[in-house]
Amino acid sequence: MVRPPRRPNTVRQPSRPPTREAVLDFIENSPGKVGRREIARAFGVSGDARVGLKQLLKEMSEAGQLNNTRKKIRGVGKLPPTAVIEVLGVDAEGDVFGEPVDWNREDEGAPPRVLIRLDRHGEAGGGSIGPGDRVLARIDRLGREAGDSYTHDAHPLKKLERERRRLLGVYRANSRGGGGTLQPIDRKQLKDWRIEAGDEGGAEDGELVRFDIARAGRGNLNRARIVERLGSPADQRQISLIAVHAHGIPDQFPDRVLRELEGLPELTQAARDDLTKIPLITIDPADARDHDDAVWAAPDDNPNNPGGFVTIVAIADVSFYVRPGSALSREAEKRGNSVYFPDRVVPMLPEAISNDLCSLKERELRPCLAVRMIFDRHGKKRSHTFSRGLMRSAAKISYQQAQAATDGAGDAGPAAAVLEPILKPLWAAWAVLEAGRNARAPLELDLPERRIVLGPDGKVARITVPERLAAHRLIEEFMIQANVAAAETLEAKRTPLIYRVHAPPRPKNSSRWAISLRHSI
Repeated sequence: MVRPPRRPNTVRQPSRPPTREAVLDFIENSPGKVGRREIARAFGVSGDARVGLKQLLKEMSEAGQLNNTRKKIRGVGKLPPTAVIEVLGVDAEGDVFGEPVDWNREDEGAPPRVLIRLDRHGEAGGGSIGPGDRVLARIDRLGREAGDSYTHDAHPLKKLERERRRLLGVYRANSRGGGGTLQPIDRKQLKDWRIEAGDEGGAEDGELVRFDIARAGRGNLNRARIVERLGSPADQRQISLIAVHAHGIPDQFPDRVLRELEGLPELTQAARDDLTKIPLITIDPADARDHDDAVWAAPDDNPNNPGGFVTIVAIADVSFYVRPGSALSREAEKRGNSVYFPDRVVPMLPEAISNDLCSLKERELRPCLAVRMIFDRHGKKRSHTFSRGLMRSAAKISYQQAQAATDGAGDAGPAAAVLEPILKPLWAAWAVLEAGRNARAPLELDLPERRIVLGPDGKVARITVPERLAAHRLIEEFMIQANVAAAETLEAKRTPLIYRVHAPPRPKNSSRWAISLRHSI
């Protein structure tokens, strides 16, 4: 009977945890997957000593020596023997480089730059590669001089299939027989796609359709298959959809992003302040689909601050669900922002997060980042503190309802029930903040907002200018104060910041405008 070879650095010891150096050496030289079970087997750890091994690995992870997940353990800053590498581009020397797809930026910092070794045909894993492609590769760690940008070599084993994205185009039927061609809407697609007989999906000539790319065909004209008919491209309801694809705005989330939604962390009280007893409320447009921020105010009961107020501004803590280095984070970084159209929104994050878990829904427990600010009776901020908390919105009301309740006119709806305990203190605190704002004499930019209203047929029915209410100005002032507090905190910690700088006024303008502009930032 032939025994299998032992794993490298397998040292049978008495049933006790190994040293940190031994663990790191074992992980470094192991050709396959390494987990707690493999480490215990390699060092003969059993029985009660397993508890000590578990504690050792936890301490090494907390000390930054290990990247310890449920599935595998590896040294921080190091790649496993095989990994999926995403191609980023070509350097000045003509070498192809990339970075690992599976990398925790929050724990390990920036991912290493990996030099991708092509074969003699200039290909990788059986095919040509370019930016955005992914390859399964064997990884070698490089012992290069300090300052060299590459720390690992990647020897591609297989080029992985790109995640398919459904595209938009106009179908042109053949004049003879079935099939035809597709003219993509996306400006980046500079070629047409061939539709063979049977792949038309019932589409008629000139219709707007969604299609999947099938495979390469004859004559360099790739094949596609129609999967959805959307009607006439002249239909007003399709204009925004065409605009999305014409400008290359991603309107579908890749499978790897959607898969991460299944493993989101469970919300707990750990390391969070309990704000559930504070009646924070959301005030938004009547048709708002999500609620990003909540506010609360009350008179300060400190005898040293007569006439002052305590205020809290809370925003949804998206970072609890979207962690650095995750597929969700990378997709949001690629999109940059949500894009709004008259009839649809292309979100930066999947709706399960943007419209649910990170929407401060009424009576629902939500993670938040909150700033508690104290103002004196002149509207000058005396102090502020930030915290991560748990909150439950006490009420969801619109700007119009909040205004109607405070004015005592019109249909206030649910705002009427929170007028005395919540809205009146908010308005009183806003009056104090307004006094402080007027003393600073900032630049006033009261620009009217225009709203496009669509009719039942999808066409533009009218363009309106919504009424500017005191409720709008109240929320804006609370948000400004929260942003100022955030900037001051980051400045105090010497964190790099990006500022929006207003250009100074022309010399012919009065000095008062210059002072106002400086104080408005």
